[in-house]
Amino acid sequence: MTAERYNARESEPRWQRLWDEKAIFASRNDDPRPKYYVLEMFPYPSGRIHIGHVRNYTLGDVLARFMRARGYNVLHPMGWDAFGLPAENAAIERKVAPKAWTYDNIAAMKKQLRSIGLSLDWSREFATCDPSYYKHQQKMFLDMLRAGLAEREKRKLNWDPVDMTVLANEQVIDGRGWRSGAVVEQREMSQWVFKITKYSQELLEALDGLDRWPDKVRLMQRNWIGRSEGLLIRFALDAATTPAGESELKIFTTRPDTLFGAKFMAISADHPLAVDAAAKNPKLAEFIADIKKIGTAQSIIDTAEKQGFDTGIKAVHPFDPNWKLPVYVANFVLMEYGTGAIFGCPAHDQRDLDFVNKYDLGNTPVVCPEGQDPKTFVITDVAYDGDGRMINSRFLDGMTIEAAKEEVAKRLEAELRALPGEGRLAPVGERQVNFRLRDWGISRQRYWGCPIPVIHCPTCDVVPVPDDQLPVTLPEDVSFDKPGNALDHHPTWKHVTCPKCGGKAVRETDTMDTFVDSSWYFARFTDPWNETAPTTPAVANRMMPVDQYIGGVEHAILHLLYSRFFTRAMKATGHIDMTEPFAGMFTQGMVVHETYQKADGSWVTPAEVKIEVGGNGRRAVLMATGEDVAIGPIEKMSKSKKNTVDPDDIIASYGADVARWFMLSDSPPDRDVIWSDERVQGASRFVQRLWRLVNESAEIAKKAPAARPATFGPDGLALRKAAHGALDKVSSGIERLHFNVCLAHIREFANALSEVLAKGDKPAPDLAPDVSWAVKEAATILVQLFSPMMPHLAEECWAVLGQTGLVSEADWPQIERDLLVEDSVTLVVQVNGKKRGDVTVPRAAQNADIEAAVLALDAVKAALGGKPVRKVIVVPMRIVNVVG
Repeated sequence: MTAERYNARESEPRWQRLWDEKAIFASRNDDPRPKYYVLEMFPYPSGRIHIGHVRNYTLGDVLARFMRARGYNVLHPMGWDAFGLPAENAAIERKVAPKAWTYDNIAAMKKQLRSIGLSLDWSREFATCDPSYYKHQQKMFLDMLRAGLAEREKRKLNWDPVDMTVLANEQVIDGRGWRSGAVVEQREMSQWVFKITKYSQELLEALDGLDRWPDKVRLMQRNWIGRSEGLLIRFALDAATTPAGESELKIFTTRPDTLFGAKFMAISADHPLAVDAAAKNPKLAEFIADIKKIGTAQSIIDTAEKQGFDTGIKAVHPFDPNWKLPVYVANFVLMEYGTGAIFGCPAHDQRDLDFVNKYDLGNTPVVCPEGQDPKTFVITDVAYDGDGRMINSRFLDGMTIEAAKEEVAKRLEAELRALPGEGRLAPVGERQVNFRLRDWGISRQRYWGCPIPVIHCPTCDVVPVPDDQLPVTLPEDVSFDKPGNALDHHPTWKHVTCPKCGGKAVRETDTMDTFVDSSWYFARFTDPWNETAPTTPAVANRMMPVDQYIGGVEHAILHLLYSRFFTRAMKATGHIDMTEPFAGMFTQGMVVHETYQKADGSWVTPAEVKIEVGGNGRRAVLMATGEDVAIGPIEKMSKSKKNTVDPDDIIASYGADVARWFMLSDSPPDRDVIWSDERVQGASRFVQRLWRLVNESAEIAKKAPAARPATFGPDGLALRKAAHGALDKVSSGIERLHFNVCLAHIREFANALSEVLAKGDKPAPDLAPDVSWAVKEAATILVQLFSPMMPHLAEECWAVLGQTGLVSEADWPQIERDLLVEDSVTLVVQVNGKKRGDVTVPRAAQNADIEAAVLALDAVKAALGGKPVRKVIVVPMRIVNVVG
């Protein structure tokens, strides 16, 4: 006797145990079938999964289950992005070891992920903090060092003097360390970098071939790489104004056409010219110290008030020796970009305009929009950055912008001037291609990261750790009692013998940026059992690239760009034979929820709130006290505003399949999904409806003939068409990741099956043999269609239908294409070119029959108004146009 209600709490763990026992989701590297590699960005083990994880991993799981049913050897692994600062913070706050905190969190999150019913190959699981993983990362670092793709260089960095660590730009808030609150200093320090700039052009050009990536992601990467064509101009300096006899200032510009609109020069606080000037000007030195406190984050610099200090130095205009431009040290110019210097043309750059308006330097428009009178065209508070013709530019007047750029380049390339300190002549202007992209600094002054495998010897300088001494493992007996890097404070770990000379030496105490850990993990998944090398090239080359990668758009730049670089570096060092790691990329939307706030301003969780709907709309009350709670805007779920939903609570109340179905059905997967208790309850009701529908169908299926009937009547044929039509639409929809559309088709198909069952007495209507056979087929197809989305319910239904084995192991049903051909076609009807209606006719209808059906339409008669028909034009399968 089948249960009247589906019991998710009892069913789901049972099927999960059976899947595990049979290891049906484990992929084999020697499987002869075609491979399909689906991967979601692996999680950081924070201790709890959130509802966004449920959405992310369900998206990938539907695709993995579908492709497995289609006959592919599906690789769908899971691991943990386990290094990082949160573990150190936990060690400091909770007095626990980072390793213990991390592995406890992994165990907790793994249990939660298993409860979702994901078809993951857990046999390939690893954490990036495992020495067995980072051993190979250290090996690749040394390979890259030998290949010239890793090197040590001095860089200006944000230094927290209290925490005694380098801070990323994003960790500097209002000039202070995000954790200590200390005023951040700019320090020049030696850092390890990966030479990603060697691949700037290649990384840019290859984006054109990534046609299964979102356009917005490719655009973000293009902008980050930032290729620009321009002119490097050597501006002469007025010798009487320079502090140390400098003779020129180099500036790269993409707008040499605007030279005659120049009003000032601006240099970075770190520019050699600024340093020399500050040595003789205490007020300038003080200004430089102040602006360095804001850090180097581009977002901070862009939003900060534009500030400058006139150094007294003058630059000479390249086309007019009597034209002198003041040189400012400015807070919006960074040494890392271009040459660390710009010329300001305020009329056509908003930042420059803000600057000159503050310091009363004026502006001169040099590009006039078409249709404007150059004599009256002025700029006040808004710069003009559009197209037009050159004005106020002497020999450039009347030219287009492109023609002016070319003319300036030709003239400055032809003008020669001696190079300082060399005597030889060189052009004043030189065409150049510049990139915004900078080499990837990977040094981090923290304990919980992959140790950089080098040794510093006073005699031999930098010495790589020999390969046979890898991994360099982290010591576990560390103390966080002192600020700064715990590895620096360790009494023994860093003290070693130099492998070259045998003398006393010290280990590198910086660890690698955690972006390194996630820049090659996808390759390690192909053979994580290889203990001697990062990859097994033959296996990696067969299983890679990842066919479908899924993750948040917040990782669209750095993670994806670093992964693309690292794959190229792995090819250069012999670990893999490809350049692009991800053939397809999909960025899912967030899960959002409205917020709830008490009268005192404190936030409350959705679980604490009851929503009442009445004549005055929706009202929220606190369940514990009955007090009114203000309903706030729908926002990204966050702990600070408490608008989070606990996946465990949802699974405990409704089951994993309901959570999965809701996540897939509510909106397109690339858009945000609004969490709604009402719609979750609707998903739960639909689960029960499917359960009843399959059970009713199973009773009918028992009476169905074993052999397929030779012919089908109208009811049986209609149901078979609905089944195979849904099969076709859902199959193509899953391939395109249009999951919400797929679910709509499943609902539509379930309705069609329900209508057939409603034609007879329940529980098992006495239907014609052909119809009962069609019901049996339809119910089987229906279960397979929703099995990737709701696998536990599908297994239960599969058993009810008397099918052998597991639906998770069943082949995807074959589409009978003949059933997709419609017997009729609907044509648009126009009268004198204007649409007046539609007409449905047999697909094989002749033109004469179509004309008769069209002319019989009341809408056509009314449009003709009694006028005779001159002509009827039939465009086959599309349009009929009546000409009156």
